[in-house]
Amino acid sequence: MHAHLAAQDDDMWYVITNGPMKILKVSTTTTTTEGAPVMKEKPKHEWTAEDKRKVNLDNVAKDIIYNTFDKNMFSKIKSCSTAKEIWEKLTQLCEGNNQTKENKLMVATHKFDNIKMRPRETMTEFDERFSSIAIEISTLGKTYINREIFIKVMRALPRE
Repeated sequence: MHAHLAAQDDDMWYVITNGPMKILKVSTTTTTTEGAPVMKEKPKHEWTAEDKRKVNLDNVAKDIIYNTFDKNMFSKIKSCSTAKEIWEKLTQLCEGNNQTKENKLMVATHKFDNIKMRPRETMTEFDERFSSIAIEISTLGKTYINREIFIKVMRALPRE
């Protein structure tokens, strides 16, 4: 059962990154010049239950993605016709191009460099805010060694 779920997850990721699955079968009438079999689309009347499941995966993936987002984000992806198109649009919206990433990194680094614990802010609140910035920077590809982070935290705390 576990192997079946893993294969299903692999199929879902395939659909998201490569587009809807095509159901193929070996052509009995055509081969390549090297004698290898040629694949052709399998007629719908020959589809097995597994073939139908694979064809429907694009719809399943789109439904999962649609139900994940609020109305604002949904309005940005609703025109996409496949899960792959949605994924590419989301990647573009969330990550941006190289210039956008550089700008995001510059802003995050500035926040990191200038972070200070606020008056009446608890250690938990400060830790959450600091961690959020550190995760953002890490996501954008910059890393700090533990010593740099420790020094930054110590300098950000008030004297008392």
